[in-house]
Amino acid sequence: MPLAVGVFGIGAIIGNIAGGWLVDKFHFKAAAVVLLWSIVMLLLYPLAAQSVWTIGPMIITVGTMGALAAVLQTRLMDVAGEAQPLAAASNHAAVNTANALGPWLGGMAISAGFSPASTGYVGAATALGGLLLWGVAVMLDRKRKHAVAGSH
Repeated sequence: MPLAVGVFGIGAIIGNIAGGWLVDKFHFKAAAVVLLWSIVMLLLYPLAAQSVWTIGPMIITVGTMGALAAVLQTRLMDVAGEAQPLAAASNHAAVNTANALGPWLGGMAISAGFSPASTGYVGAATALGGLLLWGVAVMLDRKRKHAVAGSH
């Protein structure tokens, strides 16, 4: 287990670096990139979980998904204005909620009789939900910008 946690940590370091690069290059679109990456990797997770030789690299990829936190934190700082401390605290609360929700949903799948590897599908479904919310946020942002442009 300590080795798996260390491998996850390597992925988290890669994710933090990649998240910063992605947000610099793609701004809020970086969230969609990370979410799509997460969906694909989590759909592959059940296959990777079948072998000790493939689960290690998969643990790294799961760690890289933490890039989303940096992307969302940057977005919040861009739109929060004077409420940046509140936005930062809200982002941390959302991450903690997700850290509780993921294992709970995965545990529900296992309790329902699915294999532990099925948690990859559960994670992919939650990432898809995040991608849908990202789409709503982009739509609302475009509407707001259009309304502001129309008022001048």
